[in-house]
Amino acid sequence: MLADTDVGSIITAGQSGVQWGYSLLLLQIVLVPILYLVQELTVRLGIFTGKGHGELIRETFGQRWAWISVGGLGVAAVGALLTELSGVAAVGDLFGVQRFVSLGLAVSFLLVVVWTGSYRRVERVAIALGLFEFAFFWVAWAAHPDGAELLSGLTHVPLRNRDYLYLVAANIGAVLMPWMIFYQQSAIADKKLRPEHYKDSRWDTALGAVITQLVMAAVLVATAATIGKSNPGASLHTVGDLSNALTPFMGPEIGRVVFSLGIIGAAMVAAIVVSLASAWGFGEVAGYKHSLEHHPLEAPWFYAVYTAAVVGAAVGVAIVPNLVTLNVGVQVMNALMLPLVLGFLIALAITALPEEHRLRGAYRWIVIGVGLLTAGLGVYGGISGSGTF
Repeated sequence: MLADTDVGSIITAGQSGVQWGYSLLLLQIVLVPILYLVQELTVRLGIFTGKGHGELIRETFGQRWAWISVGGLGVAAVGALLTELSGVAAVGDLFGVQRFVSLGLAVSFLLVVVWTGSYRRVERVAIALGLFEFAFFWVAWAAHPDGAELLSGLTHVPLRNRDYLYLVAANIGAVLMPWMIFYQQSAIADKKLRPEHYKDSRWDTALGAVITQLVMAAVLVATAATIGKSNPGASLHTVGDLSNALTPFMGPEIGRVVFSLGIIGAAMVAAIVVSLASAWGFGEVAGYKHSLEHHPLEAPWFYAVYTAAVVGAAVGVAIVPNLVTLNVGVQVMNALMLPLVLGFLIALAITALPEEHRLRGAYRWIVIGVGLLTAGLGVYGGISGSGTF
């Protein structure tokens, strides 16, 4: 869940605060239960079927639909990885580190962690990296937001404005990501969690949903209270822009260090999760061995896909250095994919689970309704905000 607040999410939240002040803060709060509802289904599916998301789609709906689903995962993963490693490169630029050095160090770290570790080790490293995101709470506090303005912003929801709708879609896509669904279900299957772990796993997911949205809210509040007041027309499409907007209010040196730690933590934990989600997802559909408990020689395709994803993204960032400007667009793309992603997830929860754990009764209709509303708003905001109609 810490990976859910990746570099693209942080920049999207920052842009939201600059352009609309606190008007998108309410959306961050509303997305907490929706994020939990979606990810809890992956917990339920992973524990009670023992299978990853791609494998379960293949067995339930057939090979063709499985490849369509994992194809969407691949598109989302490419966009996400470019975003994460662009963030790493941008932090290196802030400190005068050459791009090939910062990217080289990041790629080496990501490969060593996964190639030499079990799932438990990889998970511990990822959690440790993700905790650096807590730096953004200090950033928000240092910005000294005005309480009255914050409360006023919660009631300002200009749904007729296309620019606002576009950022609504971006924020939805920054929270509900295809690779998060693949990752959590596959991770639970790889850890071999059993029914007795279900309760604890749900609490784990709930805590993660709250924390990740608090981080998003902290970034939005910080930018709304600072650059959003002094220069609301500013562009924060890059990590450098975001750093320049926030660090003067914290002191140029300590502010830059704290901010950079938050970005690096967000980028690295997300890069691990996105790459593993891809390796797991394609393995589940293609049928090759796909577990961190296997040695690289035992599961060569699994580790090859992971490596190709990481190295390929690094090469892309090195060749086209301004890819980070695609951040908000990547999140909107995630939102446009929600009908497919949530459709498969909810359909599996209705049909693929053992009878006693399937969605049923009133909760079934609540999940369907929330899925339809969320996916519909994401698609409508993305299309109308882009000026398509």
